[in-house]
Amino acid sequence: MPIEIRKLHEVADMLPNWRLITQLTPELSEQEYRTLLAAMIPHNYFQAAVYEGDACVAVSGYWLGHKLYSGRYMEIDNFVVDEAHRDRGIGDALVKWLVDEAWREQCKHVMLDAYVENFRAHRFYYRHGFHARGFHYLLKL
Repeated sequence: MPIEIRKLHEVADMLPNWRLITQLTPELSEQEYRTLLAAMIPHNYFQAAVYEGDACVAVSGYWLGHKLYSGRYMEIDNFVVDEAHRDRGIGDALVKWLVDEAWREQCKHVMLDAYVENFRAHRFYYRHGFHARGFHYLLKL
């Protein structure tokens, strides 16, 4: 079955993707997801969702912004391909769509974070031309 990738702008369109997002972030409640989306969307947050028919089989959030060291950029956030649909090129198609979107948005860089222990993601992103540039530090409050 062919896939279709759609850019999502609205909370209502993103809400059905909660179960997919929890494959990466299992502790995220549906209510917290709803609340966070409402807070994030006004700050240039979008989702790219991959559909096979009516089923969403992959999703990635992304932000558009500016930083002094990078200029205009896209940050990929919560990139998830459904476990049952991996190793079929869906992730490759989604990365290509995101990079093309960054070009359309006149970004100078595409960046992302990957969990330190997620070696499969590291290999995936290296294969797509990304390289590790630094460390992402986190102080939990």
